[in-house]
Amino acid sequence: MIRELDTVVLTHDIKEYGLTKGDIGAVVHCYKDSDIYEVEFITADGKTIAVLTLSSNDIRLMKDREILHVREIVQYAV
Repeated sequence: MIRELDTVVLTHDIKEYGLTKGDIGAVVHCYKDSDIYEVEFITADGKTIAVLTLSSNDIRLMKDREILHVREIVQYAV
């Protein structure tokens, strides 16, 4: 079950925001009685790349034995 403030992983690319499968976001809002969430994606220095409305098909909870990875983002909306 995904809850507010959970760390989630993107399950597919979202090219218009420069996001790729595996990028990490934070759930900032859960819509009641729904599998729809507002998820914020940020840069390492804390700048917001995007806050997107996503479904449980778009994200998954991060697993205990996963490792974080860093990459440079080419573009993002301000």
